[in-house]
Amino acid sequence: MKKTNSMAFLLSACLVMSSCGMSNTAKGGLIGAGSGGALGAIIGGVVGQGKGAAIGAAVGTAVGAGAGVLIGKKMDKAAEQAKEIEGAQVEQVTDNNGLQAVKVTFDSGILFNTSSAVLSSNAKAALSKFANNVLKQNPDMDVNVYGYTDNQGWKNSTAEQSVQKNLNLSQERAQSVASYLLSCGASSSQIKTVEGLGESNPVADNSTAAGRQENRRVEVYMYASQKMIQQAENGTLN
Repeated sequence: MKKTNSMAFLLSACLVMSSCGMSNTAKGGLIGAGSGGALGAIIGGVVGQGKGAAIGAAVGTAVGAGAGVLIGKKMDKAAEQAKEIEGAQVEQVTDNNGLQAVKVTFDSGILFNTSSAVLSSNAKAALSKFANNVLKQNPDMDVNVYGYTDNQGWKNSTAEQSVQKNLNLSQERAQSVASYLLSCGASSSQIKTVEGLGESNPVADNSTAAGRQENRRVEVYMYASQKMIQQAENGTLN
Protein backbone atom coordinates (compact mmCIF):
# COMPACT_ATOMS: atom_id res chain seq x y z
CA MET A 1 0.00 0.00 0.00
CA LYS A 2 2.78 2.42 0.90
CA LYS A 3 4.51 1.70 -2.40
CA THR A 4 1.30 2.37 -4.32
CA ASN A 5 0.74 5.66 -2.52
CA SER A 6 4.33 6.71 -3.19
CA MET A 7 3.98 5.93 -6.87
CA ALA A 8 0.74 7.93 -7.05
CA PHE A 9 2.42 10.87 -5.36
CA LEU A 10 5.41 10.77 -7.70
CA LEU A 11 3.13 10.50 -10.73
CA SER A 12 1.12 13.47 -9.53
CA ALA A 13 4.28 15.49 -8.97
CA CYS A 14 5.53 14.63 -12.46
CA LEU A 15 2.21 15.69 -13.94
CA VAL A 16 2.47 19.04 -12.17
CA MET A 17 5.99 19.66 -13.34
CA SER A 18 5.14 18.73 -16.92
CA SER A 19 1.85 20.62 -17.09
CA CYS A 20 3.02 24.19 -16.49
CA GLY A 21 2.26 25.06 -20.09
CA MET A 22 -1.00 23.14 -20.21
CA SER A 23 -4.40 24.76 -20.43
CA ASN A 24 -7.08 24.29 -17.79
CA THR A 25 -8.89 22.06 -20.29
CA ALA A 26 -6.03 19.58 -20.45
CA LYS A 27 -5.35 19.73 -16.72
CA GLY A 28 -9.04 19.26 -16.02
CA GLY A 29 -8.97 15.95 -17.86
CA LEU A 30 -5.95 14.75 -15.90
CA ILE A 31 -7.33 15.82 -12.56
CA GLY A 32 -10.84 14.57 -13.19
CA ALA A 33 -9.46 11.23 -14.32
CA GLY A 34 -8.46 10.06 -10.88
CA SER A 35 -5.56 11.65 -9.00
CA GLY A 36 -7.75 14.61 -8.05
CA GLY A 37 -7.13 15.18 -4.34
CA ALA A 38 -3.36 14.66 -4.33
CA LEU A 39 -2.69 16.40 -7.64
CA GLY A 40 -5.07 19.23 -6.82
CA ALA A 41 -3.36 19.91 -3.51
CA ILE A 42 0.06 19.87 -5.15
CA ILE A 43 -0.92 22.24 -7.95
CA GLY A 44 -2.71 24.45 -5.45
CA GLY A 45 0.42 24.55 -3.32
CA VAL A 46 2.76 25.26 -6.24
CA VAL A 47 0.68 27.72 -8.24
CA GLY A 48 -1.77 29.09 -5.69
CA GLN A 49 0.82 29.13 -2.88
CA GLY A 50 -1.29 26.85 -0.72
CA LYS A 51 -4.54 28.75 -0.92
CA GLY A 52 -5.87 27.17 -4.08
CA ALA A 53 -6.14 23.71 -2.51
CA ALA A 54 -8.66 25.03 0.02
CA ILE A 55 -10.98 26.79 -2.42
CA GLY A 56 -14.48 25.38 -2.87
CA ALA A 57 -16.63 22.95 -0.90
CA ALA A 58 -15.79 19.30 -1.51
CA VAL A 59 -18.62 17.55 -3.32
CA GLY A 60 -17.83 14.22 -1.65
CA THR A 61 -17.39 12.13 -4.79
CA ALA A 62 -14.74 11.97 -7.49
CA VAL A 63 -15.50 14.15 -10.49
CA GLY A 64 -15.23 12.35 -13.80
CA ALA A 65 -12.61 13.12 -16.45
CA GLY A 66 -15.22 14.39 -18.91
CA ALA A 67 -16.64 16.80 -16.35
CA GLY A 68 -13.12 17.99 -15.53
CA VAL A 69 -12.51 18.80 -19.18
CA LEU A 70 -15.76 20.77 -19.51
CA ILE A 71 -15.03 22.76 -16.36
CA GLY A 72 -11.46 23.33 -17.56
CA LYS A 73 -12.76 24.86 -20.78
CA LYS A 74 -14.97 27.26 -18.84
CA MET A 75 -12.08 28.23 -16.58
CA ASP A 76 -9.79 28.81 -19.55
CA LYS A 77 -12.35 31.22 -20.98
CA ALA A 78 -12.85 33.00 -17.64
CA ALA A 79 -9.09 33.37 -17.24
CA GLU A 80 -8.79 34.99 -20.67
CA GLN A 81 -11.64 37.36 -19.80
CA ALA A 82 -9.95 38.30 -16.52
CA LYS A 83 -6.64 39.01 -18.26
CA GLU A 84 -8.34 41.91 -20.05
CA ILE A 85 -8.83 43.73 -16.73
CA GLU A 86 -6.22 46.43 -16.08
CA GLY A 87 -4.20 45.76 -12.94
CA ALA A 88 -5.35 42.14 -12.60
CA GLN A 89 -2.83 39.30 -12.33
CA VAL A 90 -4.40 36.01 -13.38
CA GLU A 91 -3.22 32.54 -12.36
CA GLN A 92 -4.55 29.02 -12.80
CA VAL A 93 -5.03 27.06 -9.57
CA THR A 94 -7.10 24.10 -8.40
CA ASP A 95 -9.97 23.89 -5.95
CA ASN A 96 -10.74 21.49 -3.12
CA ASN A 97 -12.17 18.96 -5.60
CA GLY A 98 -9.05 18.93 -7.76
CA LEU A 99 -10.87 20.95 -10.42
CA GLN A 100 -9.46 23.96 -12.19
CA ALA A 101 -10.09 27.41 -10.78
CA VAL A 102 -8.99 30.97 -11.53
CA LYS A 103 -7.13 33.26 -9.12
CA VAL A 104 -7.19 37.00 -9.82
CA THR A 105 -4.93 39.23 -7.73
CA PHE A 106 -5.42 42.99 -7.45
CA ASP A 107 -2.48 44.92 -6.00
CA SER A 108 -3.71 47.05 -3.09
CA GLY A 109 -1.49 49.84 -4.40
CA ILE A 110 -3.84 49.95 -7.39
CA LEU A 111 -6.99 49.61 -5.31
CA PHE A 112 -6.38 51.75 -2.23
CA ASN A 113 -4.35 54.57 -0.75
CA THR A 114 -2.03 53.71 2.15
CA SER A 115 -3.90 52.59 5.30
CA SER A 116 -7.24 53.11 3.55
CA ALA A 117 -10.05 50.78 2.47
CA VAL A 118 -11.65 53.38 0.16
CA LEU A 119 -11.47 52.28 -3.48
CA SER A 120 -9.70 54.58 -5.93
CA SER A 121 -11.43 55.70 -9.12
CA ASN A 122 -9.12 53.47 -11.18
CA ALA A 123 -10.00 50.53 -8.95
CA LYS A 124 -13.71 51.13 -9.43
CA ALA A 125 -13.28 51.15 -13.21
CA ALA A 126 -11.31 47.87 -13.12
CA LEU A 127 -13.71 46.15 -10.71
CA SER A 128 -16.74 47.29 -12.72
CA LYS A 129 -15.24 45.70 -15.82
CA PHE A 130 -14.39 42.58 -13.84
CA ALA A 131 -17.95 42.28 -12.52
CA ASN A 132 -19.59 42.84 -15.90
CA ASN A 133 -17.16 41.10 -18.24
CA VAL A 134 -16.16 38.17 -16.04
CA LEU A 135 -18.40 37.43 -13.05
CA LYS A 136 -21.74 38.14 -14.74
CA GLN A 137 -20.64 36.09 -17.74
CA ASN A 138 -19.93 33.13 -15.46
CA PRO A 139 -22.86 33.02 -13.00
CA ASP A 140 -22.31 29.34 -12.16
CA MET A 141 -18.83 30.03 -10.78
CA ASP A 142 -18.58 30.70 -7.05
CA VAL A 143 -16.30 33.44 -5.75
CA ASN A 144 -14.10 33.97 -2.69
CA VAL A 145 -12.50 37.32 -1.85
CA TYR A 146 -9.46 37.53 0.44
CA GLY A 147 -7.64 40.64 1.65
CA TYR A 148 -4.02 40.77 2.81
CA THR A 149 -1.53 43.31 4.17
CA ASP A 150 2.22 43.44 4.67
CA ASN A 151 3.64 43.04 8.19
CA GLN A 152 4.49 46.67 8.86
CA GLY A 153 3.56 48.04 12.27
CA TRP A 154 1.25 50.97 12.98
CA LYS A 155 2.42 54.20 14.59
CA ASN A 156 1.96 54.33 18.37
CA SER A 157 0.83 50.70 18.41
CA THR A 158 2.32 47.59 19.99
CA ALA A 159 3.24 44.62 17.80
CA GLU A 160 0.06 42.84 18.87
CA GLN A 161 -2.08 45.89 18.15
CA SER A 162 -0.47 46.28 14.72
CA VAL A 163 -1.25 42.67 13.82
CA GLN A 164 -4.90 43.24 14.74
CA LYS A 165 -5.07 46.55 12.87
CA ASN A 166 -3.62 44.89 9.77
CA LEU A 167 -6.19 42.11 10.10
CA ASN A 168 -9.00 44.66 10.39
CA LEU A 169 -7.70 46.63 7.40
CA SER A 170 -7.47 43.50 5.26
CA GLN A 171 -11.09 42.65 6.14
CA GLU A 172 -12.26 46.17 5.26
CA ARG A 173 -10.43 46.02 1.94
CA ALA A 174 -11.83 42.61 1.04
CA GLN A 175 -15.31 43.88 1.93
CA SER A 176 -14.83 47.04 -0.14
CA VAL A 177 -13.97 44.93 -3.19
CA ALA A 178 -16.85 42.52 -2.65
CA SER A 179 -19.36 45.30 -2.01
CA TYR A 180 -18.35 47.15 -5.15
CA LEU A 181 -18.58 43.98 -7.25
CA LEU A 182 -22.12 43.50 -5.91
CA SER A 183 -23.00 47.12 -6.69
CA CYS A 184 -21.87 46.48 -10.28
CA GLY A 185 -24.28 43.59 -10.68
CA ALA A 186 -22.42 40.53 -9.39
CA SER A 187 -24.81 38.13 -7.69
CA SER A 188 -24.85 38.01 -3.90
CA SER A 189 -25.32 34.24 -4.11
CA GLN A 190 -22.15 34.00 -6.19
CA ILE A 191 -19.82 35.53 -3.59
CA LYS A 192 -19.39 32.82 -0.94
CA THR A 193 -16.55 34.14 1.21
CA VAL A 194 -15.24 37.61 2.04
CA GLU A 195 -12.37 37.45 4.51
CA GLY A 196 -9.40 39.49 5.69
CA LEU A 197 -6.30 37.47 6.49
CA GLY A 198 -3.99 40.31 7.49
CA GLU A 199 -0.28 39.55 7.42
CA SER A 200 -0.70 35.80 6.84
CA ASN A 201 0.34 34.00 3.64
CA PRO A 202 2.89 36.53 2.33
CA VAL A 203 3.81 35.99 -1.31
CA ALA A 204 7.02 38.04 -1.18
CA ASP A 205 9.74 39.23 1.20
CA ASN A 206 8.37 41.73 3.71
CA SER A 207 11.87 43.08 4.35
CA THR A 208 11.85 44.94 1.01
CA ALA A 209 9.56 47.69 -0.26
CA ALA A 210 8.87 45.71 -3.44
CA GLY A 211 7.98 42.62 -1.42
CA ARG A 212 5.63 44.54 0.87
CA GLN A 213 3.91 45.99 -2.19
CA GLU A 214 3.19 42.45 -3.43
CA ASN A 215 1.88 41.36 -0.04
CA ARG A 216 -0.64 44.22 0.09
CA ARG A 217 -3.24 42.66 -2.15
CA VAL A 218 -6.78 41.41 -2.64
CA GLU A 219 -7.26 37.98 -4.20
CA VAL A 220 -10.46 36.86 -5.95
CA TYR A 221 -10.94 33.15 -6.63
CA MET A 222 -13.43 31.80 -9.17
CA TYR A 223 -14.23 28.10 -8.90
CA ALA A 224 -16.89 25.62 -9.97
CA SER A 225 -20.11 25.71 -7.96
CA GLN A 226 -21.91 22.48 -7.13
CA LYS A 227 -24.46 23.36 -9.82
CA MET A 228 -21.68 23.78 -12.37
CA ILE A 229 -20.16 20.44 -11.37
CA GLN A 230 -23.55 18.74 -11.73
CA GLN A 231 -24.06 20.28 -15.16
CA ALA A 232 -20.61 19.09 -16.22
CA GLU A 233 -21.29 15.58 -14.96
CA ASN A 234 -24.60 15.57 -16.89
CA GLY A 235 -22.93 16.91 -20.03
CA THR A 236 -25.16 20.01 -20.06
CA LEU A 237 -22.47 22.60 -19.21
CA ASN A 238 -22.11 25.03 -22.09
